[in-house]
Amino acid sequence: MAKAQKDRTLFDLHAQICQALSNAKRLEILDALRHGERSVGELTAVLDIRKANVSQHLAVLRARGIVITRRGGQAIYYRLASPRVTQACDLMRQVLLEHLAQSGRLARGAGA
Repeated sequence: MAKAQKDRTLFDLHAQICQALSNAKRLEILDALRHGERSVGELTAVLDIRKANVSQHLAVLRARGIVITRRGGQAIYYRLASPRVTQACDLMRQVLLEHLAQSGRLARGAGA
């Protein structure tokens, strides 16, 4: 496979992951999974989101390989496939906070 094709494939996969992460509820779910696995019921209680909605979001995250599952009796437990997922989210959050701080300074400067 040529380098350009490999790069394109990687960009396509990257875009699919970003698409899966482009939902605020999914980001909340990932944050709730930051410190370990949880069941759908636990996520529902912690996030105050309907069970069907949590399940739909988890299905998207699972299809993209962002979360993995383990069955424990009747419950299915979800956890992050890699701790780097939260590192990536934390980095993006820092970029956003810097942007907001910069935007605030620009707005204050324009008003002065």
